[in-house]
Amino acid sequence: MIITWGWYNLLLLPDLSLDDVVTLRKPHPCGGYRWKVVRLGADIGLECLTCKRIVLLPRREVARRAKKIEPGGAGEPTA
Repeated sequence: MIITWGWYNLLLLPDLSLDDVVTLRKPHPCGGYRWKVVRLGADIGLECLTCKRIVLLPRREVARRAKKIEPGGAGEPTA
């Protein structure tokens, strides 16, 4: 069964939570690939784990650029 809303397939959008770590396909200018989710909504707020820069991307753009999604900050050092 395919869930649609109008012409858009809702299964293509990732199910994100706060503090998830997203690995994007292309690096940030600082050289980092890994981003932490800091805001959810129509736009997703992402914080670069290398330089701490925060950007807002539309949910569809995050779905297109994401390579891997790790739940709840997995792999991030806790110190």
